[in-house]
Amino acid sequence: MKHHVNLQKRLRISLLLTVGWVLLGQHAVQAAPDILIADFDLDTYGDWTTEGTAFGDGPIPGFIGDDWAIGYRGQGVVSSYHGGDSSTGMLKSPPFKIERSVINFLIGGGNDRDATCMQLLIDGSVVRTATGANSDGQPSRQLSWKWWDVAEFRGKQATIHVVDRPTSSYWGSINVDHIYQSDDPMLPIKSKTREFLLEHRFLILPVKNHTANRWLNLVVDGKVVRNFGIGLARDDPDFWVYLDVRPFQGQRAQLNINNVYADELAGFKKIVSSDTFPGEAQVYKEKLRPQLHFSSRRGWTNDPNGMVYYDGEYHLFYQHNPFGWTHGNMTWGHAVSTDMLHWKELGDAIHPDELGTIYSGTAIVDKNNTTGFQTGSEKPIVCIYTSAGGTNPLSKGQPYTQSIAYSNDRGRAFIKYGDNPVQGHIRGRNRDPKVLWYEPLKKWVIVLYIDSVHNEGGPKNNKMAFFTSDDLKSWEFQSELESFVECPELFQLAVDDNKANKKWVLCGANGAYFIGEFDGHNFKPDGDAIEFNYGNCFYASQTFNNMPAKDGRRVQISWGRISIPGMPFNQMMNFPVVLSLRTTVEGVRMFTEPVREIESLYDGSYGWYDQELSEDNNPLVDISGELFDIQADIDLNKATQLVFTIRGTPVVYDRAKSELRCQENVATVRLVNGRLRLRMLVDRTSIEIFANDGAVYMPMGVLLGDRPRTLTVATKGGPAKIKQLNVYPLKSIWH
Repeated sequence: MKHHVNLQKRLRISLLLTVGWVLLGQHAVQAAPDILIADFDLDTYGDWTTEGTAFGDGPIPGFIGDDWAIGYRGQGVVSSYHGGDSSTGMLKSPPFKIERSVINFLIGGGNDRDATCMQLLIDGSVVRTATGANSDGQPSRQLSWKWWDVAEFRGKQATIHVVDRPTSSYWGSINVDHIYQSDDPMLPIKSKTREFLLEHRFLILPVKNHTANRWLNLVVDGKVVRNFGIGLARDDPDFWVYLDVRPFQGQRAQLNINNVYADELAGFKKIVSSDTFPGEAQVYKEKLRPQLHFSSRRGWTNDPNGMVYYDGEYHLFYQHNPFGWTHGNMTWGHAVSTDMLHWKELGDAIHPDELGTIYSGTAIVDKNNTTGFQTGSEKPIVCIYTSAGGTNPLSKGQPYTQSIAYSNDRGRAFIKYGDNPVQGHIRGRNRDPKVLWYEPLKKWVIVLYIDSVHNEGGPKNNKMAFFTSDDLKSWEFQSELESFVECPELFQLAVDDNKANKKWVLCGANGAYFIGEFDGHNFKPDGDAIEFNYGNCFYASQTFNNMPAKDGRRVQISWGRISIPGMPFNQMMNFPVVLSLRTTVEGVRMFTEPVREIESLYDGSYGWYDQELSEDNNPLVDISGELFDIQADIDLNKATQLVFTIRGTPVVYDRAKSELRCQENVATVRLVNGRLRLRMLVDRTSIEIFANDGAVYMPMGVLLGDRPRTLTVATKGGPAKIKQLNVYPLKSIWH
């Protein structure tokens, strides 16, 4: 039978403890030392015992696969994620004597007092229970300090059970660390403040990966001008990040940290003002820094945003966490380029505020000043984005809405519209506005993802909603289309380069697309959704708005989804590619190929023409390097397989199956007159594969930093014939 202490009694006990601690302090009586129950820093559980499979053979070093525990202490943490959320089991402590008034511990994971929890047992009965804070709506494995008042059990024998039972909840696992007895409950310090004179470019901050986020406010003239979460390093940082304070140069500011624990203040005290940041001299030279793909100097990057061309510059905005290696603090980073290859980071353009963090959206050039924002000779660049309410403390309780910001200085500084949001909440996490000018109506068209709902007994219902606007400040609903999940993209392309035969393309975040008709009000698909991406390293693509008419290309950049461990940055953008519509035996399909600007990176070439290729004849044997553009046209002849091995990673074509395979990813590719055309862009963190002139696009994330710098090509089952094989070593975009 479970034992519960009523609330009134527990409050009395807590009050007596507090008074006792105060009296002890007044009489300078030294507190009894803490007693460690378990810190889980060894490879095994020691004299703790397990049942089932969920807890494995011992603590984990913070992660299982890509699944991380956040905020643990020391070298290890208990996790019941062995085998995934569906595994079950129990971890039991040996008996111990309760000798202090409090048991402190770190706990995270599922919030289920019966299924995923930690229990204190006295005489075989559960007397205390604790859970993590996670639920279906709060996906995080962050551990938090909790404590049990056990004064009434002093002198008794106890055991602790960490429990993972079957559950219907999405969060079917539990994390626990650093359990100890004390006379002091582990309570957070509500707030600490430091004063700075902002006379340098940056405040630099030490980061420790997988440390619990604490929220900081930068306050200038009594106003919170920056609000962000960061895992501050208690000891040696994994890397340093910077807060650009140039907009507040010369002013005095306060930096506040809230709800922080005493052992975390060391990182807060390390924050200093500086014109440089540690590691700055090594930026773009790091071991796993992509050399052909854009990545931010510091922090996490995901969706490309606001891709727009204006007066000689390509603007790439992107989802950015400036203060950590993982997703969070969504801010619009900003870089510019004159060729879509060599990028200059300008710094973050749009920052979180009281409406939320800054989620994905679009940038446009308001040539006709429909917004009325223009004040000088430069045309306004207007950014339309989602204010993700409730994702930062300043926006607690706010919904997801849509906002705008504008620049009159070529995108160097942005001003948020004073009457944001311009579009209120519709449903769920409605987000990711795509905006374009629709000339026949002389109006702006906005496509907005409308979050899915669960119908009773029915499937999810994801929709794209279409709006029109004269000035981007007032939107008028037009229609909805049941379609894809998030990050819509809408554009028009000529079929087979025939300008008299154009089709509209509507894409979702995973790359799938509809081909159809659009009249400014409704999108009508010609058929079912078509797959575009066959790789493991693609999401949330956008194309450049306002491309020059004389250029005419539709250029796409997508998020290259690959974790890059041990680096002060994470993730990248895929290489810019040109999209086209071409007629195939299966109907009209979208093709893709790298932008022609890649030729400016060529650093020599190798070529082979009209020669036999066999199992033991590798024409690439003398080539060594990291970065390549490989172009092949191979007649398979009698070969059953063609195998390129790119720095140790096989790219295999199986003739009998008509399959192209790299790692776990497979795409159907049919020979054309017995021939296979392949193109592969090779970087330190990816191989982007284009088959049959871009009919199949397979961007693959693969870490090649320590791999051999060799290339091989061979056949199986018989010889093939090289019609043409070219290898172009490439220069870095950062030099």
